[in-house]
Amino acid sequence: MSGLAAAHRLLELRAGAARSFEILLLEASGRAGGTVRTERREGFLLEGGPDSFISEKPAALELARRLGVGGRVIETNPEHRRSFVVSRGRLRPTPEGFHLLAPARLWPFLTTGIFTWRGKARMALDLVLPRSADAGADESLAAFVRRRFGREALERMAQPMVGGIYTADPEHLSLRATMPRFLDMEREHRSLILALMRNARRQHARRDGASGARYGLFLSFDEGMQVLTDALAARLPAESLRLRARVEEVVYERGAGRWLVRAEGGETVEADAVCLALPAYLSARLLRGADAALAAELDAVPYASTATVNLAFRREDIPHPLDGFGFVVPFAERRAALACTFSSVKFPSRAPAGRALLRAFVGGALQPEMFELGEGEMVEAVRRDLRDLLGVAAAPLFSRVERWPRSMAQYHVGHLGRLARINERLGRLPGLRLCGNAYTGAGVPDCVRGGEEAAASIVAELTAARLQTPSQ
Repeated sequence: MSGLAAAHRLLELRAGAARSFEILLLEASGRAGGTVRTERREGFLLEGGPDSFISEKPAALELARRLGVGGRVIETNPEHRRSFVVSRGRLRPTPEGFHLLAPARLWPFLTTGIFTWRGKARMALDLVLPRSADAGADESLAAFVRRRFGREALERMAQPMVGGIYTADPEHLSLRATMPRFLDMEREHRSLILALMRNARRQHARRDGASGARYGLFLSFDEGMQVLTDALAARLPAESLRLRARVEEVVYERGAGRWLVRAEGGETVEADAVCLALPAYLSARLLRGADAALAAELDAVPYASTATVNLAFRREDIPHPLDGFGFVVPFAERRAALACTFSSVKFPSRAPAGRALLRAFVGGALQPEMFELGEGEMVEAVRRDLRDLLGVAAAPLFSRVERWPRSMAQYHVGHLGRLARINERLGRLPGLRLCGNAYTGAGVPDCVRGGEEAAASIVAELTAARLQTPSQ
């Protein structure tokens, strides 16, 4: 996604540039799009990677409109806009107005069965607790939640909610690098509950009544997320996209002021600028000869592996009403799945009439052993969860497992410091840019924004260099 967005933005900028330039996107696999993968099977629409993006971060939606596929954007089903949390073996609705870490409405919070009364009382202490004495500290999500709301809030809500986004261990996840708005709330309002309640009153006219995540912000495409990546790939000239072109090394010739991109098979491409839209550890491997210190910083970014398990059922074989968009599972519940989306409820046209499509997530930083299961074992483990939580005893019509090894970058405490060091090293290598989910955001809009910003930065640098040397 990041590489396609960068190449497309270069194409747009080339149209208005004083001097033209060539664009070449080298893709190691036989298809463009990375983890975005959509498949039609027996009338079901299966997403192997991300199934949606949020409109609150506008980059992806704006790109869709420029590509001419804005009219194919769809919203979530207006019915059943709520989610569930597994609590002591049961699905319990996420309290209305609960925002990842804290409640914005008191009554739904007080009446939920997710927390014990002792846990609720500890969470309510946030109303009187002082601000942190060290507002500039890079605190882990776990430390922050325990400090403000207590252990039960962490284990029963914050960990599964945030785990569903970052597949991360909250003991290591940097709050400042992932959700700094909660630190800002503490600094400005002292109490997070009071901050969220005030914000809810300000936005009352725009609220959609959803519990948990604000599901009205989630968007997809009529034929799945691959609509976006296919549109990007189709927009690139044929000579600008080369598949099955694995890069082995990237070398900077300082005297000549150019880059040499050495691909598998011995081909070498000369370039004025290079953008690496890769996992950080792969960029590290390519750059080891160009800058060992930069490569070391990139190689130190940790990753988690995840898998998606799509299961198709007859609707009559699922006793649960499926009156929500899915559920998340606290690690304390010791289940196989991290979460499960009711795909055929969340978006229209994901399953034929009388059928249902469920999509489970497996693995992540807290359960790497689940990712290592064989495909059959993984499906059976997920089916046990569905039997216990949804009452599904029948075998699925079919299942589809998609594995993504080392795909989710982990923003550990210290991540922003590492980014600063990476950027400092990049400043010594003219024409080099990095983008992808390892740096400033993991979602589709983040990857689009990162790719487009890298492209704009490259064009600005090359334009400035040409102005300084007009004879070239």
